Amino acid sequence: MKYLFFVAIFIVGITIQLNAQNDPAAKKVLNEVGEKVKSAKGISAKFILESITSKGKPNGTKMGTLSMKGDKYLLKQGKTVIICDGTNVYNFDGNKTITKSSVEESSATLSPQKLLSGSYDNDFTYKMVSTKGANYQIEMFPKDDRRSFQKVDLFVNKLKHLVTKAVILDKSNNKTVVLISDMNTNAKFPEGTFTFKRSNYPADAELLD
Repeated sequence: MKYLFFVAIFIVGITIQLNAQNDPAAKKVLNEVGEKVKSAKGISAKFILESITSKGKPNGTKMGTLSMKGDKYLLKQGKTVIICDGTNVYNFDGNKTITKSSVEESSATLSPQKLLSGSYDNDFTYKMVSTKGANYQIEMFPKDDRRSFQKVDLFVNKLKHLVTKAVILDKSNNKTVVLISDMNTNAKFPEGTFTFKRSNYPADAELLD
């Protein structure tokens, strides 16, 4: 779960950070993604996280759901819940702990908005690496060398202009593959969907902020 939404972004070399130019072809595709997401009334999707070790061995698979509207989102994976009300992010570990942090404190992480929005100029340099098949493949490197992952390969469906897959490579060369499916850009959510309610979680769960 953390690798999609709360993993810090990977370190790249200073030379790449200073000299890399954003590819106009990639920028056009990402702008189209941004326009599609911004025009969405609400977004719902399913996702699969596949963890792969640096030696190429599978290290587990998890499934979950995402609901997102503007700067608010709700993630569920098993008993784990992550909810952002636009100001604060609450992370319930599915057991005894709820962690609260501000959106500002989480700004260095890869939130759903950053992953799906198409607005990457402030955080990444990027280039198109493949136009074969049904998806564009765009390679993205973080500008901030304090972040903890090396790069993200983003796959964008050519017809739908939506992100369908991301491959996140960490500093130890472990990979997390994020597969996104059943994305609905006209989703409607009940009132309170993105509001943290303490009563929804175990009474003995500790709230840390």
